[in-house]
Amino acid sequence: MTKFFRLLLAALRGTENHYTSGSINRAIFMLSVPMVLEMVMESLFAVVDVFFVAKISTEAVATVGLTESVLTIVYSIAIGLSTAATALVSRRVGEGNAREAGKSVAQVILVSIGIALVIGIPGAVFAEDILRLMGGNEQLIANGSGFTRLIFASSAAIILLYTLSGCLRGAGEASTAMRSLWIANGLNIALCPIFIFGWGPIPEMGVVGSAIATTIGRSAGAVYQLYSLMRNGRIVQVAATDFRPHTGIIRNLLGIAAGGTAQFLVGSASWVFLTRILSTFGSDVVAGYTIAIRIMIFTIMPSWGMANAAATLVGQNLGAGQPERAETSAWRAAFCNMLFLLGVGILFYTGASEIVGLFNRDPKVVEIAVQCLRIFCLGYVFFAYGMVISQALNGAGDTRTPTLINVVCFWVIEIPLAYLLANTFNWGPEGVFWSVAFSESLLAVIAVWVFRRGRWKLVKV
Repeated sequence: MTKFFRLLLAALRGTENHYTSGSINRAIFMLSVPMVLEMVMESLFAVVDVFFVAKISTEAVATVGLTESVLTIVYSIAIGLSTAATALVSRRVGEGNAREAGKSVAQVILVSIGIALVIGIPGAVFAEDILRLMGGNEQLIANGSGFTRLIFASSAAIILLYTLSGCLRGAGEASTAMRSLWIANGLNIALCPIFIFGWGPIPEMGVVGSAIATTIGRSAGAVYQLYSLMRNGRIVQVAATDFRPHTGIIRNLLGIAAGGTAQFLVGSASWVFLTRILSTFGSDVVAGYTIAIRIMIFTIMPSWGMANAAATLVGQNLGAGQPERAETSAWRAAFCNMLFLLGVGILFYTGASEIVGLFNRDPKVVEIAVQCLRIFCLGYVFFAYGMVISQALNGAGDTRTPTLINVVCFWVIEIPLAYLLANTFNWGPEGVFWSVAFSESLLAVIAVWVFRRGRWKLVKV
């Protein structure tokens, strides 16, 4: 037990950066712990904002919801760039080339800021039109346009917080990425009530105050990341001259990022279609499904930590010319993830009613949520391998293959199957849930087959 706590503290402090030698199990643990905590911090932004904004008015919550739905585009691009940043930086670090890693980081920053300007300026200028297009009434637009304008104006902070985290993860500095999210969320939590409700000389700003607090938090987190990447003596060395545009690196970055962005959009769109199918069965069904999904997403956070760890390990070891160690790392992370999700699946299947009951007591809602959780659990073993192996391919720089797999499994199979089972074969909501379990399992089988072929070992980034 003492050894475990020493290892845990080492993971939180980030005492190791290179993972091309030594114990693979230790490497997975050292990377997974801070990555899990980082993802928990990312999810807190939306929760904190809604918590405080809900105390203003329903209209304020609607403003946040409408703005966030449009910002999905920004998040998608940021996630794609972050995936590409991890692949590029981890490969250069594995090669032992700190200078080239620094150049990659600088190009990531340039591209992030460039895209933020292209999206942020029009978003800020046309804030009222965006809310109107999304169905907001004139009163909501009058009261909420300031929030939307400021959030879009802060696009650089949003994107950089994602992309610089990707750079840090690729460099093996997962603990630094985690701390940057602690800083960002800590400031957001502290400043939200101050700017929203007013305190001392600071006037009450309502929903705009939430945007100010969030922007300050994100900006502070991004500045900390920049400082960590650029200070001397780090594993990645960024110089001022690296910020001259390098077309080769930028082309490579955008090529990899396109696949990462597409993966997120494909997955997000599939959930929207599934929700639309379920909506025909009534609000109770949608509510039960929503609760089940939120429970599932929260409990698989550690799984995404292990998947991201696999991406870093694959990238660094390929850079070090050790493709077999890269492959072994991915399989080991997938096995660990399978053991974790197997335990979660057993817990959910046996205790679904009690778990759902913590969120809702309506019998119909609980019935649907329990049914959803139990069916999803049956695919958890496959899901464990699918998420890790897909991220391992991303870490190798092959984002195109997981994108194609996602398109086939989610759009070609999952959505039509959900409709057929739910309506044509009259399975109802249960048919939608089975389509998800089947599609996720199929994705894992295809991803494992592709990974075993080994072509990802030859990808140049």
